[in-house]
Amino acid sequence: MNASLRAAVIAEWRGLPERKGRPDRWQSPAELVPKLMQRLGLRERLRETEVIDAWSKIVGDFIAAHSAPVALREGVLYVRVLQPALHYELEQISKSEILRKLKCRFGGKTIRDVRFRVG
Repeated sequence: MNASLRAAVIAEWRGLPERKGRPDRWQSPAELVPKLMQRLGLRERLRETEVIDAWSKIVGDFIAAHSAPVALREGVLYVRVLQPALHYELEQISKSEILRKLKCRFGGKTIRDVRFRVG
């Protein structure tokens, strides 16, 4: 005899109304964490961390050793560059290629522009 039939027979025998169970609201952490991050406004911070971690793979070891992404705000990645000559190289020559790689990896909504600053 299955459990639901058994419960129905016992409830009828006792003269009690059948109890309704609560719906199962369990969610896996993989489903719950992104919703929680969105609700707390931390989704952009998570993306910022992912972009910072991937910086050296995208630009290469030499540029990564002389620059560091500082922040990602409203789709603009701010990068600190140590030397003015490298700033010129990145701003005038390599910016479009770096931006293309970033958009390819993270999407156009996450990264719209890159701004380099000496400092």
